Amino acid sequence: MARYDHLPIWKDAVALAVLLEEVVRRFSRYHKYALGADLRRQAYAVCHGVVVANGERDGRLAAVERLVLAVEELKLLIQMGKEVRAFASFQEFERAAELAVALSKQSGGWRRALAEGAGVLKRSEGAPKGAAP
Repeated sequence: MARYDHLPIWKDAVALAVLLEEVVRRFSRYHKYALGADLRRQAYAVCHGVVVANGERDGRLAAVERLVLAVEELKLLIQMGKEVRAFASFQEFERAAELAVALSKQSGGWRRALAEGAGVLKRSEGAPKGAAP
């Protein structure tokens, strides 16, 4: 099995999962068992996605694309938590959002690198400005 514990994306995924565990503990009962459970479950799914994507050989691009989607879903849940005022403080939301954005950038970069290597990257998805068509 491929090692993953040295990857920056893994470290951020675990940091976000741990943070969300602590944050959800302070949610009101109304939010703790619905939105809080979804946040925790999705954070675990992101961690699982990192492990799967790192371990895949043949289907790595597809696994990373699933990871990108899982991170986007987690960002949505964090934003919903802010909108319904589930977070005890803005600082809790801010830290969770920062980690989620970092995960989004890392997973998106991973996807782009794999897509470029496989020759499947669309022109509008990250080709440098001024690059020849």
